[in-house]
Amino acid sequence: MATHSLRATPETVRISAFDASFPPVLTIASGDTVEVECVSGREAVLPPPGSGMTVPPALAAIIAANPGMTAGHICTGPIAIAGAMPGDMLEIRIERIEPGADWGYNTIRPLAGTLPEDFHEPAMMIIPIDRARRTCRLPWGTELPLDPFFGVMGVAPPPAFGRIASKEPRIHGGNLDNKELQQGSTLFLPVHVPGANFSVGDGHGVQGDGEVCVTALETCLNGSLTFILHKSDGSAPLLKMPRAETPTHFISMGLHEDLDQAMKGALREMIAFIVARTNLSREQAYAFCSLAVDFHVTQTVNGEKGVHGLLKKGLLF
Repeated sequence: MATHSLRATPETVRISAFDASFPPVLTIASGDTVEVECVSGREAVLPPPGSGMTVPPALAAIIAANPGMTAGHICTGPIAIAGAMPGDMLEIRIERIEPGADWGYNTIRPLAGTLPEDFHEPAMMIIPIDRARRTCRLPWGTELPLDPFFGVMGVAPPPAFGRIASKEPRIHGGNLDNKELQQGSTLFLPVHVPGANFSVGDGHGVQGDGEVCVTALETCLNGSLTFILHKSDGSAPLLKMPRAETPTHFISMGLHEDLDQAMKGALREMIAFIVARTNLSREQAYAFCSLAVDFHVTQTVNGEKGVHGLLKKGLLF
């Protein structure tokens, strides 16, 4: 098991897109760890000169190499895992997440967010980050503790999808914006192409469930990720939808443009997970979800909305 370093450069990032045809920038073995650098931002959201806040050189280089870059995700990767094939499952252990800049930003964009009919004017906040104290301070003085996570974590989508925007989370993962996926948690994704081709980005310093105004505390993050490949026997895919695990909970996910359908998806995934891990019937699992599983709105701003179910460890297994 080896440890690799992957820096964010104009050659190692993709902006605002997933595509099965993107070649990997790094190939590793199952069990390897990658120390990865991720940056977020564009020229319009950089802190002003004289603010005392610093633009990381990696972000400055990527902006310079992509003139006119608009809102979008800067994703580092893809990372290929040797031997991964369609039908397999990729386990991503999130070992460590650290702030990579002393600032972040939050924006409101017209025609976007959960209330586009109420907010017609653009607005932006540059938010200082105290990396030593792991806090940020809002312009009106409120201090928030950081709870950093990567908003985008995804493998390459099925080749039939072609090139897709990074905005919508789908079966490949992508822009999940799930604040539970912090340091110490694990994400599981279905593999759709040889190598899996995993990418990561969209650093969030802190976010509430919903991400209602369309952005969190968008910032640069550095992370340490360990990749474990689970091989299918070829009879059926090991996983159809993203799922996750924290030190305290098992997590199911539902994604759909209709929030009701996203809820149904997360519930069906949790029922299937419980039935596969216990001797409970589907009816018993359904009732148990009503009694003991919490379902949260993940985000309502990415076109494909998200709901995630939280099953506390130790209640059933």
